[in-house]
Amino acid sequence: MSIRREPFGKAEKCTIHQGDLEVSVLTYGATIQAIRYQGIDVALGYDSLEEYRNYGAYLGATVGRYANRIGGGKFTLNGVEYDVGCNEEGRGHLHGGRIGLDKKLWTVREQRENSICLAVSLADGEEGYPGNMELTVTFSVEENALKIVYDAVSDKDTVFNPTNHCYFNLNGIGGGRVENHLLTVHADAFTPVDEWLLPTGELRPVTGTPFDFTVSKAIGAEVEAEEEQIRLGGGYDHNFVLRGEGYRSAAVAVSPETGIRMECFTDLPGLQLYTGNFLEQPTGKAGPIGKRRGFCFETQFFPDSPNRPEFPSCTLRAGKRFASTTVYRFERK
Repeated sequence: MSIRREPFGKAEKCTIHQGDLEVSVLTYGATIQAIRYQGIDVALGYDSLEEYRNYGAYLGATVGRYANRIGGGKFTLNGVEYDVGCNEEGRGHLHGGRIGLDKKLWTVREQRENSICLAVSLADGEEGYPGNMELTVTFSVEENALKIVYDAVSDKDTVFNPTNHCYFNLNGIGGGRVENHLLTVHADAFTPVDEWLLPTGELRPVTGTPFDFTVSKAIGAEVEAEEEQIRLGGGYDHNFVLRGEGYRSAAVAVSPETGIRMECFTDLPGLQLYTGNFLEQPTGKAGPIGKRRGFCFETQFFPDSPNRPEFPSCTLRAGKRFASTTVYRFERK
């Protein structure tokens, strides 16, 4: 077990290593910059801070306060309407706004042999959200797994839905597109979207649709299907309603090329599967990053939950502690 810290522009790169797994995290955006499993980097990213600032795409970033979308950039809490702004034209508020968690310079709160804890303070009214908030995200490596723990407290009632936006390519970051990856998602329903990629409120069974990953199948099997929801998302960009409650397995991805298997665990109710339908970055660690060069497993509350009382509540009450854990576990056959 070891940890290494080094400059990364005006930020810092913290690298944690244990066994076959090495993870590099940036203090800029609490961003996963690399995940190397048995020497193969499976996380898309950039080589410089300037590239993260200029090209973005949320590669590996911690996003929030509210990950995913809030329709119209507004929600009502305790009878008060809050305007968090629209940073995605036509669709509303995306991933915390114009200056979300992904663009913050975090500080190192604590480091141990196998973990790094990053912290940020958010002001009441920042990006339109109520409450002064203290937030930490702890990244640790243990038993070939990357564990991410979110911990937050607000002094006002607020909404909160953090996630990590890592793009995975288990072929390796230079391994082309991800359509060959075999996915299993432990969900019997998903939340369909409208033309703005906002949920309609329906929980639609996956049976008989391209969204049925209850049995393992390739991303590419139906990612270009002639189906309304696939057309609206340009592929998969949808929230899955995970089975069960509490900490449990959410999804599995396998690369037939490398034999790397990654299993995702969470205690949250939803998982956003995004297949990089609109990726088009001029550079990256292994050259330009094009369409479907990575996929995301974003653990989350459902999109637009602040405006959907029928969805699981994302309300964080004043003085109450928010705590959530996501794990990505790797093995190779």
